[in-house]
Amino acid sequence: MDGGGAYGAGMAGSPFDPKTFIKKPSVILRIVSWVFSIIVFGCIAAGGSYKGRCLYGGDNNACGYGIGIGVIAFMASVIFLILDAVFDSMSSVQHRKYVVIADMLFSGLWTFMWFVGFCYLTNKWTSGTVILPPVMDQAHFVNSVQAAIAFSFFSIGSWGGLTVLAVLKYRKGVSDAFSSTEGYGDPSPATQGSAPYSSFPGSEGTDPYQEPPFGPGKEDTSADYQPPTY
Repeated sequence: MDGGGAYGAGMAGSPFDPKTFIKKPSVILRIVSWVFSIIVFGCIAAGGSYKGRCLYGGDNNACGYGIGIGVIAFMASVIFLILDAVFDSMSSVQHRKYVVIADMLFSGLWTFMWFVGFCYLTNKWTSGTVILPPVMDQAHFVNSVQAAIAFSFFSIGSWGGLTVLAVLKYRKGVSDAFSSTEGYGDPSPATQGSAPYSSFPGSEGTDPYQEPPFGPGKEDTSADYQPPTY
């Protein structure tokens, strides 16, 4: 996991280092997910339909679903790559927290969407009525359909990895924030034995407590009192 400051970032204001940036696990998985999304929606758009009919069992919704989640994943990957690039320069810890939460929620959601897409496309391709083009063009269309299914499956792993990294980054940020405030209100051991207030002037070397008003050293005057006679 990325180390450094709050929520796994480096020190705010640190210069951008492309070599360090490209080696981050989250950036690598983000680029991989970006490439997978291009393959999925590109294959379906180019070879998933023949004469206006979707090759996934003739279900045009299947083609639309695959293209839709692929395009959204492509745009989201670009946006989060930009946020990853500027993450270290964010001086506000709260803004970093919002970015990590958004990454965690979206990555988790899109892991599920890719899983649904893989099951949906596979089911339509294997059990539906497939209308294939002429033999001379079948290889192109079949390869495109099967490639979209395969990279939908691979996308489950890449987006799942992004979800795990985002969760770890969020937990680290919360743990760091908790530990930074843990010591407030607890007196240090060095000061526990010292008096909380300064002594009254002139009382140094004497008993800090006053003599009780009724003690053995104070004369009892109640015996000299005579009740009045009437």
